[in-house]
Amino acid sequence: MQTYGYVRVSSGDQNEDRQLLALHERGLTGRQIFIDKQSGKDFNRPQYKRLVRRLRPGDLLYILSIDRLGRNYAEIQKQWRILTKEKSVDICVLDMPLLDTRQGKDLMGTFIADLVLQILSFVAQSEREHIKERQAQGIAAARRRGVRFGRPERPIPKNFADIVRRWETGVLTSNEAIDRCSVSEATFYRRLREYRLIKE
Repeated sequence: MQTYGYVRVSSGDQNEDRQLLALHERGLTGRQIFIDKQSGKDFNRPQYKRLVRRLRPGDLLYILSIDRLGRNYAEIQKQWRILTKEKSVDICVLDMPLLDTRQGKDLMGTFIADLVLQILSFVAQSEREHIKERQAQGIAAARRRGVRFGRPERPIPKNFADIVRRWETGVLTSNEAIDRCSVSEATFYRRLREYRLIKE
C-alpha cells in the first residue's frame, strides 16, 4: 500500500502551506504529494491526472478538505466513485472524519459517508458560484467607478493624423502604418474609427 496526498489552490499566488502542513503531519513528503494550482471547476488538471494514474488498489489518498478535491458537485461525485470503486483506493478527508473510507465499510457507514459527501460537494460548488457572483459584482462596481482593467492602452503617436493621411493616399501600406503607431492591428483600426468620428 502506498500513501499519497493531493493539494489544490485556485491560482499561483495562493498559499498551499496549510494543506502541505496537514499532509506532512501524516508523514507524507515530496514525491508522495501532488499539487495543482488551478480552478476546481473540473478535473482537467495535470497533477491530479498523474496522481490517478499512479494510484493502485489498496492505496490511501489524503486531502485536507473536499473543496480541495474540486468545486463541481457532479464531478466530485464521479471522481469519488472512480477512486473508491474502480481503482479501489481509500480516501481520507482530514477535516471531515466521516469521509474516511477505511472506516465504516458496512451499509450504514457507506450510507453516512455518501450523504456527507453529497452535502459537502453541494457546499463546495455553491461556494464557487458565490465567489464568482461576488467577483462579477465587484468588477461591475469598479467599472461604474471608472476603474479600467487590463493593460493600459498605448498612446497613439502625435503624428497619427499624418500617418493616417499617408496611409489613405497609398504612401504607406497598412502594415507600415501599424508599425509606425507601435500598436496591434486591432488597436490601430479602433483608433482609426475614433479618429474619424472626431473629424466628422
